[in-house]
Amino acid sequence: MPLNQYSSTPDPADPHRLRGEALCAGYNGRQVLADVDFTVQDGSVTVLLGPNGSGKSTLLKTLARTLAPDAGRVLLDGTDIHRQSTRAVAQRLGILPQSPSAPDGLTVRELVGLGRFPYQSLMRQWSRHDEAAVEEAMAVADVAAFADRPVDALSGGQRQRCWIAMVLAQETELLLLDEPTTFLDLKVQVDLLELLVSLAHQQGRTLLVVLHDLNLAAAYADRLVMMKAGRILHDGTPEAVFTADNLKQVFDLDAQVIREPLAGRPVCVPVKRALAGSAVTPSVATV
Repeated sequence: MPLNQYSSTPDPADPHRLRGEALCAGYNGRQVLADVDFTVQDGSVTVLLGPNGSGKSTLLKTLARTLAPDAGRVLLDGTDIHRQSTRAVAQRLGILPQSPSAPDGLTVRELVGLGRFPYQSLMRQWSRHDEAAVEEAMAVADVAAFADRPVDALSGGQRQRCWIAMVLAQETELLLLDEPTTFLDLKVQVDLLELLVSLAHQQGRTLLVVLHDLNLAAAYADRLVMMKAGRILHDGTPEAVFTADNLKQVFDLDAQVIREPLAGRPVCVPVKRALAGSAVTPSVATV
């Protein structure tokens, strides 16, 4: 089965594959999410933004079933995700956590092959389809040339592409990624985001991504969600959400927001505190 075809059948009564209702969640008795309703927009790239401790990673983990909510529920294809088996969820939803690590000496092919684990059982061993899924995932993520090299011998950007290939090998339509560009050079970040956007726009996949770089988020997201103190404050297109007022409210950031001249996407230019109260005239039109 090609990577852009899927066997899962969503509930026709629920047009969205993944959504959370009245979610409250946290750690060790400390609440982080506060009564959050959230629906992942199908076939697009949704980016969660917010300051440290805002709840963006907690929301992603709760939706991904790696963190059980204290209240509320997560629905995957119309059914409570915690009433579904781990194997069934993994066949429909792929997760890439922050800063994953591979055992020493594991090759790229072996790592990507782990993405086929949800389909293995005593009655179903490794098959030609599994092999084809691994080969295609490595090709899409552009790591096939490294297939027989140890993962720990690669650069940071190459390793991250290997992890993305592993998630692609699961052949899931839903992909949740927690800060996949952290600690990477800008060019590598851009290349990874180009790959992720192509998965949504060319293959019809649904991506929910936590990012920390404001301008990259505005440049590549179809939908931006800004969070603060465990709540969603703003949700919409980058053009609607990425404003100077919202950046000040959510990040306490004084900035001018301008349009970059090629695609017209919003870009924030921080303003020095000493100048925040005075008028600043950027060289291109403000949003």
